[in-house]
Amino acid sequence: MGDLTGGLGAAPRLIGAAWALVRADALAPREIGPLLPAWARLASAFLRLFAGRQARIGRPGERVALVLERQGPVAIKLGQFLSTRADIFGAAFAADLARLKDRLAPFPTKVAAVEVERSLGRPLAGLFSRFDDAIGAASLAQVHSAELLDGRRVAVKVLRPGIEARVAADIEALTLAARVIERLVPAARRLEPRAFAATIARALTLELDLRFEAAGADELREAMSLDPYMTAPGVVWDGVARRVLTLEWVAGEALSDAAAIDGPAVDRPRLAADLIRGFLAQAMDHGVFHADLHEGNLFIDAGGRLVAVDFGIVGRLGPGERRYLAEILWGFLNRDYERVADVHFRAGYVPAGHNRAAFAQALRAVGEPIFGRTAADVSMNRLLTQLFEITGLFDMRLRPELVLLQKTMVTVEGVARRVDPGLDIWRAAEPVVRRWIGRELSPVNRLKDLGEQARDVLARLLPDPASNPPSVLVTRSGLDGASFALGVLAAAFAFAAAWLLR
Repeated sequence: MGDLTGGLGAAPRLIGAAWALVRADALAPREIGPLLPAWARLASAFLRLFAGRQARIGRPGERVALVLERQGPVAIKLGQFLSTRADIFGAAFAADLARLKDRLAPFPTKVAAVEVERSLGRPLAGLFSRFDDAIGAASLAQVHSAELLDGRRVAVKVLRPGIEARVAADIEALTLAARVIERLVPAARRLEPRAFAATIARALTLELDLRFEAAGADELREAMSLDPYMTAPGVVWDGVARRVLTLEWVAGEALSDAAAIDGPAVDRPRLAADLIRGFLAQAMDHGVFHADLHEGNLFIDAGGRLVAVDFGIVGRLGPGERRYLAEILWGFLNRDYERVADVHFRAGYVPAGHNRAAFAQALRAVGEPIFGRTAADVSMNRLLTQLFEITGLFDMRLRPELVLLQKTMVTVEGVARRVDPGLDIWRAAEPVVRRWIGRELSPVNRLKDLGEQARDVLARLLPDPASNPPSVLVTRSGLDGASFALGVLAAAFAFAAAWLLR
């Protein structure tokens, strides 16, 4: 049982969180009792015997939000994620959790000003002519409006005091929870709870150094500038330190404000499509994407364009994952389920022992009912249940390198669905996917890839001439006649490819 004990504070923290949910009647609230099976109704009724006064306050979502806010950053981020899925948890529940995105209680401005001076190593007046009270507060930090000495308006993000210790405690509890689930719930093991927890922990740790966020913001702004779908503010590098980040001011309305998308000047279908396309362009074309795209981190500027902020969590994909993602989406867009199945087997997402035709058949059962349907016509609850069942039948396990991608895809789809319930996800995705396929899988690019592979083969076969005299090159390298011939052919092919593509 040693691996289930975790750190000294992890177990009490988990028990305390569960007890807080029970006391608030937020674990299995009375409002959903009629929807539960008989055994769950009995369990829910038993838990309500321990409910406290807060169980009589408001709706389930309000009670859950209150408990999550008190539990710390990881719990708050869970609430932010749940708030994007009104189609699964209900509109009222999602709306009640929405306050966790950017409307938490701020810490005093004086404390923030001291932290800015300490972190930047200069008086506040040395950089800012004005430093206002917080305009938004989230789980890890809060944001202040300020003005630089040159007159530019900026947004200054400052980490909460003592947040590092709270995040460390949350990570400890999350790791213990993953171990408990893996030990006690065999069915959940294919979801790799510990690997999932490790991925989230790594992302949270990086989020506590705002210098990394500044670099991510700058990189993503450059990537976004190549497409018309989304943009990001510039970084003011003089105002960047480990606990402070200064960005150019975003003039617009937060997407979390219902009035922002209800205005007559807002093109909701275009906005929702741009969100889908902007995310896919980041992931597939550049291999780097904003991995926390909930409404609180998205604004609409005066021109009706999406502006992303808060780059604390940045996801990355290698060339292989980018290609698999594009080919899977392209296969679904063309209803080519055999191709989608083949990609899953090539990528190792499905163990080799399974039947490809049977997996393609299962994918058809998922894809056909939703193809060409609007977001409002697709039950995400039912779809996710079906996907979970299929992944279980084919022994598919969670891939740690795809955790942030999958989590962001679910969030983005939820936000886009809220913006435009009539959105056709496949139609929105098609231009970006088609562009990637046409560019990366074209004959010219395939020839270029072969040329690069040939050069790599040659480099491995032949040693560095600088370290071996030409007269003994072949003898010392240990090449036999066949290997040497292969090297010559590889070199010839590489040079030919380079000449053709010059």
